[in-house]
Amino acid sequence: MVAGAALSDDLTDTQWLCELEEIGEVEGFFSPLGDNHAAIFVDRSQDVLFVSFETLTGVRSTSETGLPLGFDVCERRGWSHLTVLATKDRWFRDRHVYAFFDRMVDDAFFEDFDTVIFYGAGMCGYAAAAYSVVAPGATVFAVSPQATLARRMTEWDDRFPGVRRLDFTSRYGFAPDMLEAASAAYIIYDPSEVEDAMHASLFRGTNIHHTRYRRGRSGAIDADFRAMGLVAVLSERAANGNLSPLTIAKSLRSRRRHIPYLRALLARLMQEDRHYLAALLCRRVLADRHLPRFQSALAMAEQKLLEAGKTPPGHQANQSEPA
Repeated sequence: MVAGAALSDDLTDTQWLCELEEIGEVEGFFSPLGDNHAAIFVDRSQDVLFVSFETLTGVRSTSETGLPLGFDVCERRGWSHLTVLATKDRWFRDRHVYAFFDRMVDDAFFEDFDTVIFYGAGMCGYAAAAYSVVAPGATVFAVSPQATLARRMTEWDDRFPGVRRLDFTSRYGFAPDMLEAASAAYIIYDPSEVEDAMHASLFRGTNIHHTRYRRGRSGAIDADFRAMGLVAVLSERAANGNLSPLTIAKSLRSRRRHIPYLRALLARLMQEDRHYLAALLCRRVLADRHLPRFQSALAMAEQKLLEAGKTPPGHQANQSEPA
């Protein structure tokens, strides 16, 4: 029933949730979790369970189908999927969410699946790491997650002042500790985003692997992963037992043809006055396709190099790149 389904952009948030509830009642279950959260489970095979944490606003603004990520990743693969949805930015710190996962553990829900995969970005990356403890042996993908927002540990992060009153010291609180039982956890972040990099450094352990991805805040990285199909690709490799830091690095090569990523890379190189590298990037991109922005940037970068008395790449045979 769900394959190929889509929810209209014209629905109000209340109507959208009602439509999602109907899908859950037919395909698995839908559970309101207090006033600010809900969970929808779609029952397919017992081979793989994909667990994602998302926000209502995020789903409705990023998904082409108007459905949570699990529908896009899992339906064609016959995987089961569980989405924990937040209607407010409360980092899933809510007794109703705790109680939901407690019930799932008591019912041995996660034990029914051969492979369990958790995914989330930013606030949802925090939750994916924190709640993965309910499924020992799970694989976790957390994009730019916060380790905690407990003030005594993260005074340096002033991005979320309204959340400081939430309790990050009780159950499921400190996300890095909750990963001890995971088979592997992959922390994907932009090292140039200082706060994100500092949070990433708090995730430590032999089963925790850090992947640098220069793209900006969690939303941009998450958008790239979805657009390039990397969430599905990496999840398949996890399910097949073929996932490692090396295979992730190889998978990330697909960003070399992803225009939003290339535009962001070009903007950073131009901002940093790295004109030689900017010219090399533009020439590489323009060899594949004609993009006016990169054509203009190439002309600008070459002009800057000439003004500085340097030879642009490709203007002289057998030249080597300057140090």
